[in-house]
Amino acid sequence: MIYVGIDDTDTAETRGTNQLAKFIVRTLAPDYRCVWIARHQLLFDRRIPYTSKNGSASIVLEGQNGEGIQSLADRIEAIMRSDFIEGSDPGLCVAAGHVSALIDFAHRCQREIVPQADARALAKEHNILLRGLGGTEDGVIGSLAAVGLAMHGNDGRIVQLGDSADDLSGCQSVESLHALGVTVRCHADSQLITTGFIDIGKKLRPNLRDRRFVLFVEPNQTETASETPWLALKLH
Repeated sequence: MIYVGIDDTDTAETRGTNQLAKFIVRTLAPDYRCVWIARHQLLFDRRIPYTSKNGSASIVLEGQNGEGIQSLADRIEAIMRSDFIEGSDPGLCVAAGHVSALIDFAHRCQREIVPQADARALAKEHNILLRGLGGTEDGVIGSLAAVGLAMHGNDGRIVQLGDSADDLSGCQSVESLHALGVTVRCHADSQLITTGFIDIGKKLRPNLRDRRFVLFVEPNQTETASETPWLALKLH
């Protein structure tokens, strides 16, 4: 697995980091297969500069052409620089394997304010490719954290499942979600849901749990319950 983290790539008036992540995946195909794109929630604190709610994005890829990490990072950097937005502070991280120190760092970024120097020092210590691509370069913090959370595989909301960029919405059958590799569970008691229909809202956004895609639901208490007995929940 190859882990890519990007952060601070947008402003309030522009396309978001999730959209850039999808564009990166499309541009790298067919050389790389997308496993997932996920949004990760970092510490939401007014002292931290952020565009929306201080989320960063991870992209997990499987390489299909034997290209090295350095070359891949150069390609992604070129994509990001070609779509640089004035006023943003982008960061890029690319890594392979499993580095437990990155997971610890990522969890720290969800609890407290972390200086840019700490991110750079950790990346240097573990030979992790970390680049600032403009502005203050504070995006290196969130991009490194996104890679750590992706390595952990137990955090985040899935933005894209595999290579399919199609967004489902509204009423969907449980069976159709299973076909996409999504497990459905009742949030209250973790009961596995195997049949029926779910109102997934505007977009399908399952969570990453134990490296699996899990959509948490709750009973529908509205007048549409007879048709869609379950409602999807939006969790981090």
